[in-house]
Amino acid sequence: MATIKQKRLEGIIRKNVSDIIQFGVKDPNVGFITITDVSVSKDHSYATIYVSFLGKEERGAAGMKALERAKGYIRSELSKRLSIRRCPELIFEMDEAMKYGQHIDEIIAKIHQEEE
Repeated sequence: MATIKQKRLEGIIRKNVSDIIQFGVKDPNVGFITITDVSVSKDHSYATIYVSFLGKEERGAAGMKALERAKGYIRSELSKRLSIRRCPELIFEMDEAMKYGQHIDEIIAKIHQEEE
């Protein structure tokens, strides 16, 4: 279970990384991105940032590549904003929860159509 300090750090990282990507990253391939969640390891050395992109799957793949290219810049900007000794290593992952939710909605809609 995450501690209060860890949860607070996750929230701070989420907000700051979102701001850095929105206002600092100039790569147009990032596109419309949403940071859905942040998970920090117990020792605060890694922060997994879950992202989703608006649009088709190809946009997500291009966006992930753009984030990987900008990872060093994002981390250095984040370290300037955080008041902790070491800035965690950033790991970007595609958030599959939204796609999974859409799939569930499609199944439910299909079941309702079959009942009619």
